[in-house]
Amino acid sequence: MPLPPPRRPGHYRVTLVCLGNICRSPMAHVVLEQRLADAGLHGRVSVSSSGTGDWHVGEPMDDRAAATLDQAGYDPTRHRARQYDETEAASYDLVLAMDSANLADVGGRSERVRLYRDFDPVEPGADVPDPWYGGSDGFDTVLELVERTSEALVTELSGLSGLSGQSERSAP
Repeated sequence: MPLPPPRRPGHYRVTLVCLGNICRSPMAHVVLEQRLADAGLHGRVSVSSSGTGDWHVGEPMDDRAAATLDQAGYDPTRHRARQYDETEAASYDLVLAMDSANLADVGGRSERVRLYRDFDPVEPGADVPDPWYGGSDGFDTVLELVERTSEALVTELSGLSGLSGQSERSAP
């Protein structure tokens, strides 16, 4: 299924949603932002993340998630958890839930609401497993899934009319 068109020409807004906004969606947020910057799409695609629950609002990322990102060369320090507000869904071009329960919590699948891993080239449509109750290997697994899915999502975003980073590059 192709990406829905941007609501505002020349800019695309993506939000990532999990349960508490301290593990999966912030990991995906950090990785996706970095991949977008690397692809020259920074400024044309904005990313946010949130959780369906309010337990962690204002808190930094889970220490294990942050350590996993840091060890892989990402900067997890700016994240502060926030709660998903269904009233703002209309301002996003794409809402991506980390698992099927989160998808149900944000109103279910639609043109603009999907699972994050719908873009996973290896296992499309699968849930991103919640690493909260496990050990550090669960966070490593989430990072692996998030990196490959982010790459595929950036490829899709790069193909949207008016968003390609090539329009701003100067000739050699």
